[in-house]
Amino acid sequence: MAEGKIGVFDSGIGGLTVLKEILRCLPYEDIIYFGDGKRTPYGGKSKETIELFALQSMKFLTDKGAKAVVIACNTVSSNAMDAIRAHYSLPVVEVISTTAKLAFSQSKNKKIGVIGTKATIESGSYEKALKSMDASVSVYQKSCPLFVPLAEEGAEWWDDEITEAVARRYFGYFDNTGIDTLILGCTHYPLLKKVIARTIGEHVNLVDSALITAKQTEKLLEESNLLKEGKKKGALEVYTSDSILRFMPMCSAILGINNLNIQKCYLGE
Repeated sequence: MAEGKIGVFDSGIGGLTVLKEILRCLPYEDIIYFGDGKRTPYGGKSKETIELFALQSMKFLTDKGAKAVVIACNTVSSNAMDAIRAHYSLPVVEVISTTAKLAFSQSKNKKIGVIGTKATIESGSYEKALKSMDASVSVYQKSCPLFVPLAEEGAEWWDDEITEAVARRYFGYFDNTGIDTLILGCTHYPLLKKVIARTIGEHVNLVDSALITAKQTEKLLEESNLLKEGKKKGALEVYTSDSILRFMPMCSAILGINNLNIQKCYLGE
């Protein structure tokens, strides 16, 4: 089944930051991306709803021929993995464990901050992953629910004074914690990286899931003998459940690809 596609999904545009790195690492693979913009953000929804949306996305991608799926969404990765694994046996890459390992390896003082959606933070997934590596790690977590809507509003908001004011309000929580590493625990957050870096301070190292998830995808495909053979550039299919006209400019800005053929697909309530 090496000729199948890599499926990638997120609640909206955030997963495009992961997709961009997958395209760089695996240029010969056929890839299908689904961004559920109509129902974003997932972060304030119940675990049951997140599981439902995740399973709907999995069905859509597997029906389209996915041989493996990348869950480019921290909220789904931290709330729906048990449900996904109960229904699907194909290789699945989530973003929590690899990102936590990267943050742990980069922290010098074992004081690590995590920002994410309400659902991700309340799940405690990052804290559990980090503590499993070293119980003495200090983990400071803060939900930042307004970051996803700001990212979804478009590029003019990604480095904006209002976004920075929101960041300052959230990041006051980290004052006097001594963190030297901050996990961007949502794939939307790298879009706000300039504001986040400026606000949190240059002494704090930012860790996001995009590149490490792409490399983990490549590793998993190789281990599963699912890497595509040949050197023909892979095809990219992009679907959104929201307005194509609204999604297209943000997709082009993040991926650096113009004239994408974006199709609409709505999976349900």
